[in-house]
Amino acid sequence: MNHWKPCSSCKKEIGFSTKYYECSVSTCTGSRTGYVFCSVPCWERHVPGAKHRDAAAIEKKSPTQAECEKSQDAPVSGGQRRIIASSSASVNTSSKKDENEILVVVSKVKAYIKSQADMNVSDEIMDILSHRIRYFCDQAIKSAQSDGRKTVLERDMKP
Repeated sequence: MNHWKPCSSCKKEIGFSTKYYECSVSTCTGSRTGYVFCSVPCWERHVPGAKHRDAAAIEKKSPTQAECEKSQDAPVSGGQRRIIASSSASVNTSSKKDENEILVVVSKVKAYIKSQADMNVSDEIMDILSHRIRYFCDQAIKSAQSDGRKTVLERDMKP
């Protein structure tokens, strides 16, 4: 095998350790669909047919050949995630493997700021918000563990 996966749109081969794009909509990235795109234009061709209201192209890096052979759970993401093109927002899920996942509902954050101050929002703040959420969650986990619990409670989130 000399490539990782074919592009879901144009079928061009996406190599190992290569930049590719993924749709931010969870139904497009699930194990049943697993859409991957070689370029933003290929992702853009996918959006009208998928009838997404809010979607973004997320830049990722394909696994190395060794990683792919080691774990057949593809796609495995390494490296930074960047929102490249967006029709409004992106929604991502978090995993223990990828500390760069966006943990907030971008459209909700943007709508809130717009409604409160009639301001636009830079996509870069989503990384900062996600980092802060991770920090608070990590602190809550430590608190629950120190109490010998396997459930994070509201009191664990309080300073």
